[in-house]
Amino acid sequence: MRVFVTGGTGFIGHYVVKALLDNGHNVVIATRHPNKVPSLCANDKVSFVKASLTDFELMEKGMAGCEACIHIALGWGDTPVSMLMNDTRATVNLLEIAARVGCKKFIYTSSTAAMGVMRPSMREATSNLPMDLYGSTKAAGEAFVLGFRHGYGNSFSNVEMKRNIIRPGYTFGNPAFPDGCCQPDRRFFDMALAIKNGRDINVIKNDGTQFIHASQQAQLYLNLLESDKNEEIFLGLGSVWISWKEIAEMMLSLNPTSKSKIVEEDLQWSDDPMLFDVRKIKDHFGLVFDAHDFMMDHVKWTYEHA
Repeated sequence: MRVFVTGGTGFIGHYVVKALLDNGHNVVIATRHPNKVPSLCANDKVSFVKASLTDFELMEKGMAGCEACIHIALGWGDTPVSMLMNDTRATVNLLEIAARVGCKKFIYTSSTAAMGVMRPSMREATSNLPMDLYGSTKAAGEAFVLGFRHGYGNSFSNVEMKRNIIRPGYTFGNPAFPDGCCQPDRRFFDMALAIKNGRDINVIKNDGTQFIHASQQAQLYLNLLESDKNEEIFLGLGSVWISWKEIAEMMLSLNPTSKSKIVEEDLQWSDDPMLFDVRKIKDHFGLVFDAHDFMMDHVKWTYEHA
């Protein structure tokens, strides 16, 4: 399959591209930085479109001949209108372009931030109550993806393109290629530097999440792409909750002589965290992700590179 991927040189994106290539697909990457991952430039199954998300003519030229579009890139903004113009508008245009050029499948990368406020039951059918502009634009993108069943007049009288959504949670990992990129969150590196310099590690008591490794996230994308699902939403999260204190303990274990201590700030968060229900990816694809082994490997990699 020839797959068009926006943001394919970014962190999650280059893991998704690796999974696609490993499974025999050809990839067209739309990115502002085509030279960001040299290993991809050297792969004869990869071609590039140098473009921003709002370069719609270039996007359409690059998507021509592709059977699927995986939209991962984010268009950022500091105001509601700039987020609307840079991200939501881009998603809607990509949807139309993908349908117009004959793509059979479209996967939209949303976020658990679209769901927003944590409630006792957090699953795919839970209503979206976003808490910030990022969550709002992702929720808006989801609405357009699901609602694009037909257009008006003679345009898109019926949309046969299968449209699905993945909501990634906290995704971590080392670079997918030796010259690839790491996740943007600096907390792992801050911990490593604190330990190397004998400073205390400050964490919030009971702070954590259902971490998922980027290769596990990519497996979900691949399974969804190769399925016949349509108009479905899937949470991309691990099944096991891991605290930042546990991560700090892993990091400290690499340097037993360090004078660093873990200092917890108590904000009265419950000892029993609210969890996302990830049974749907198990029921549909047989996927159950525990990130612990990957986490220790990432902690070691971070410590070595800090």
